[in-house]
Amino acid sequence: MTIEPSPAETPRAEPPRQSAFPRVFRHRNYRLFYAGQCVTLIGGWIQAVALSWLVYELSHSVFLLGLVSFMSQAPIFFVTPFAGMIADRADRRLVFMATRAASLVQALILTVLTLTGNINVEIIIVLALALGIVTAIEVPTRQAFTVQMVGREDLPQAIAFNAMMFNFTRTLGPAIGGLIVAGIGEGLCFLVNTVSSSAVLVSLFLMKISPREPRPTSRPWDDLKQGFVYVTRHPHIRMVLVLSTICSCFGTSYLALMPAFAQDILHQGPDGLGYLLSAFGAGAVLGAALVSRQPAHRLKLLPSIMAVVLGLSLILFATTQVLWLAILFVIPTGFAYLGIAVSSNTQVQLMAEDAMLGRVMAFYAMGALGSPPLGALLLGYVSGLIGVPDAFMLAGALCLAAAALSFASLKRRGELNI
Repeated sequence: MTIEPSPAETPRAEPPRQSAFPRVFRHRNYRLFYAGQCVTLIGGWIQAVALSWLVYELSHSVFLLGLVSFMSQAPIFFVTPFAGMIADRADRRLVFMATRAASLVQALILTVLTLTGNINVEIIIVLALALGIVTAIEVPTRQAFTVQMVGREDLPQAIAFNAMMFNFTRTLGPAIGGLIVAGIGEGLCFLVNTVSSSAVLVSLFLMKISPREPRPTSRPWDDLKQGFVYVTRHPHIRMVLVLSTICSCFGTSYLALMPAFAQDILHQGPDGLGYLLSAFGAGAVLGAALVSRQPAHRLKLLPSIMAVVLGLSLILFATTQVLWLAILFVIPTGFAYLGIAVSSNTQVQLMAEDAMLGRVMAFYAMGALGSPPLGALLLGYVSGLIGVPDAFMLAGALCLAAAALSFASLKRRGELNI
């Protein structure tokens, strides 16, 4: 006969302790990357706001503002497919380090020319093109490199934290840059970016990365063709890429024309421009944080919902003529855009096979990062015809149209369940 212990005597199982520390930071390589990339991105945003202000001060041309943005990002559309092939073939860390070193050199040249008074719009356009080519090579490599740092289990959280970091620095960097431009000048901003560019290089050097499995050799053209066929034959990846492309092209290209909106519509200086760009970044951080908490079954619907929010908030922003109200309306544009970006990025990376990841992310980068310069160029041209506010309203309407197409696609495939 066995005697059952009384409830008071029964030992209670201790519930597993849930650490408040984000799971993804248990990876040493990711901690190094996060710290280095954060410093580097702050410097990059400081340079971005100073460069846009410098271009408008030198030219007073909305078209040239759009042209510089186009030149800095257009190579992503043309070079990235080849970069994705490189990311699937080469050592991703070494490629990442090479692109970061090239970015440092570009920032140094910009610093020297500005501080010596030898800068002009033509030189800025050439340097913007050079940076665009470097970025086009870096983006698919960096995206595909994330899984090597954290593994597939922690990949969704890493993507969300990368987006929050990117947009936290988007919030902080432009505000600092606007104050430096107003108080000292653009040259110091470029110098700060030159110094900060070394941070991520150091972090990459300190990492310990396991070698990837060797892949069968094939001809470069065959690699490109396989990536294109893989994307086009996967219905959900195809739909996500189309939605993110349209929203990126027309829903964020207005940022390239923000100096004109700040100066001509809101009657603000570089500090006001910095506040507007920082407000977009603050909203983006919130959007990334929201997506990181969503269950997997809601990710399919989230980009479409966020596209509606992006379109409506951009239309409201275009109607404002007061700084505080513009800041209030620009926050949800950042929130919605990052909601689209993070949920789309997460879905694409989780669905793609590892051997195809670099090429799939190249197509994602073509749409999400390569289309905004085209949108900025078109928006700059349209702004000259109908005015900046009306051009912004048109961009918002196109985002709403993209959301309608996405909802129709989801309904046709029976995936409108929340």
